[in-house]
Amino acid sequence: MTSTQQSPSSPPHPPHAQGGGGHGHSHSHGPAAPVSKHLRKVIAAVLIPFSVAVVVGLVVLWPGGAPSHARTGVGFDRQTQQGTVTRVDKVDCRSVNASGDTPTGDTSTAEGRSAEQQAKGTCEKATVRVDGGKDTGHTFTEIVQPDSPRQLHENQKVIVAYAPDAPKELQYSVTDVNRRLPMSLLAGIFALAVVVVGRLRGVMALVALAVSFMVLTFFILPAVLQGSNPLVVAVVGASAIMLIALYMCHGPTARTSVAVLGTLVSLLLIGLLGSLFIGWAALTGNTDDSTGLIHGLYPSIDMSGLLLAGVIIGSLGVLDDVTVTQTSAVWELHQADPTMGRRGLYRAGIRIGRDHIASVVNTLVLAYAGAALPLLLLFSIAQSSVGTVANSELVAEEIVRTLVGSIGLVASVPVTTALAALVVSADRPGSPSAAAAGPARGGRGRRRKR
Repeated sequence: MTSTQQSPSSPPHPPHAQGGGGHGHSHSHGPAAPVSKHLRKVIAAVLIPFSVAVVVGLVVLWPGGAPSHARTGVGFDRQTQQGTVTRVDKVDCRSVNASGDTPTGDTSTAEGRSAEQQAKGTCEKATVRVDGGKDTGHTFTEIVQPDSPRQLHENQKVIVAYAPDAPKELQYSVTDVNRRLPMSLLAGIFALAVVVVGRLRGVMALVALAVSFMVLTFFILPAVLQGSNPLVVAVVGASAIMLIALYMCHGPTARTSVAVLGTLVSLLLIGLLGSLFIGWAALTGNTDDSTGLIHGLYPSIDMSGLLLAGVIIGSLGVLDDVTVTQTSAVWELHQADPTMGRRGLYRAGIRIGRDHIASVVNTLVLAYAGAALPLLLLFSIAQSSVGTVANSELVAEEIVRTLVGSIGLVASVPVTTALAALVVSADRPGSPSAAAAGPARGGRGRRRKR
């Protein structure tokens, strides 16, 4: 295998005896970067100050934990415990409901049909045991109406809400189903699939994913709650996630650095466009119960800034995919034909990027549409026009989020391709650095094929 790897590079450079030595050194200490030393210094001159600025931002904005507040007992802001349904009995709805009369007497409406079922149907009386907290072992009853979307059964694990200010018999109620087991199993299957297919890269991707969640949980969310500017927090947090995830998954190479630069430029464009159009469209970011509760608990939070922060963080994951793919494509094209100039590399890379743009933008739009499907159904039921639907703030937020993110994705392809072509084409086939890097790149390519 050694002679096979040396043969393509040794004929063009017979005078350089050190080429063979460089080849052996690269295999013992990892493949050499396929760019000149000067360009590596240029890349470092850009990325090192940026990385230092990110670290400084993390230190300055580090919150040290989310601020405490008195629980409102509304929505997610409730005390909860684990519970188990120990018994379910069938009972006559009239014996457990305060009123069984239909509001209007008209059973053709949804309200009328529901009232009729509650008056004449069979309800379920579930006995639930509290499995945590100071009242462990305490039992209470939960009445489940026949038209309730969530029915209970014996031995089912549930989440119970605790209201300390309510009367003793009404302090506990079932608020949701405990889904920890199926969710944990699904996460385990996902991790196993990533490791089996990706091997070491898959393991590093999972570690990077865990780090991303840690940055989100311990920095971004508490810092926003403490009153820091959501946009600044999102930029610092997203930059930290980008640096950690890309270098951890793809290694500290010039190729990864180019992908980081392309991602950074695209994020800046997304931030500028998002700030412009969120302000121009007068989007408040306060459109549902969750955002209303956040604004009520923490009035100092800039909700429109929080919306922009969500746009930046939501775009980062797809941007990483596009920039890494484009950079790798240009590198592989250069390895296939080292004589190809930067213009040829850019043209070939942008042809690959056009296919990537079409699929990624469609994926992003469908992802947002799928998340907003119940809302779109409501507008469809109301027979609202497309203009009316698009003008509503709920939908306008998703449109701005989708279009701004998509523009950043589209821009990332030519930007990253141009950067990669500029960097990788700097080493000409006749240069000493190319002679040393050529065999290492060839060997690395053969190892990937195996």
